[in-house]
Amino acid sequence: MEFEFDEDQQLLQRMVRETVAKSRSLPEDQLWTTYLDLGWLEAPPVELAIVLEELGYAADPTPFLATATWFAPLAGRLPRGSGTGVFDGAGRFVLDADRADEIALVTHSGVVVLDGRQVHARRLDVFDPTLHLAHVDAPDLAPGVPDLALMGLAISTVGSCRRILDLVVGHVKQRVQFGKPIGSFQAVKHKAADMYVAIERARALAYFSALTIAEDDPRRGKAASMAKAAAGECQRLCFQHGFQLFGAMGYTWENELQIHLKRAKAGDQLLGTAAVHRRALLA
Repeated sequence: MEFEFDEDQQLLQRMVRETVAKSRSLPEDQLWTTYLDLGWLEAPPVELAIVLEELGYAADPTPFLATATWFAPLAGRLPRGSGTGVFDGAGRFVLDADRADEIALVTHSGVVVLDGRQVHARRLDVFDPTLHLAHVDAPDLAPGVPDLALMGLAISTVGSCRRILDLVVGHVKQRVQFGKPIGSFQAVKHKAADMYVAIERARALAYFSALTIAEDDPRRGKAASMAKAAAGECQRLCFQHGFQLFGAMGYTWENELQIHLKRAKAGDQLLGTAAVHRRALLA
């Protein structure tokens, strides 16, 4: 299966990238209104992946990811406001469950959609304070993870890793040691190149997953797991090299890097790590 963006998709990518760059400093409610007004939630899978990659790059704080890829594929519609889904059979670490207007539950008798106020969701303190995760208490839950949810996490993680690489490249060009920018040293170049290769590999698999979902290809389940595994491996490499190339600065809260490192790490942990999905593919 060959794939490259057509002219409309390239235009969408430029528009989303410019919009996100201009609006990322807005309050969260204004960001959410902007996304709704632009109709991004209604995008088909490949176009949705384009949007999610750029939102991942900006560490988007809104419930867009959960609404588009956790709620919509279960309910078969968009929510009245924001939404999320519970589909792991246990109700643990549910994205945006503490603030969703509607929550779709996968039960043994089918999908049930409830008002968010009817569901007991307890927000958790996690390493990324901008990320809303909650445990949901509900009866009769059954496992059934949508392929779109795995793809969404994968491409969002790719966006985070892209931002990490861009921050690293900007830093190593400016940081001077022994009278030279550290980016001129071969070891630093190799680490940056490894990050780039890992990102491009994970990105290709994420868009392949989106395309199989769009075409209802029978490979969609495997493609989603491949994308999630590749994104997890990508974030591990980008996390390691990103921290190392920034040195002590990478550990500080004042540095933007820590935001994207945490978001990338969360993208791997949610709905199964890279190791979990590799085992699933082998099984």
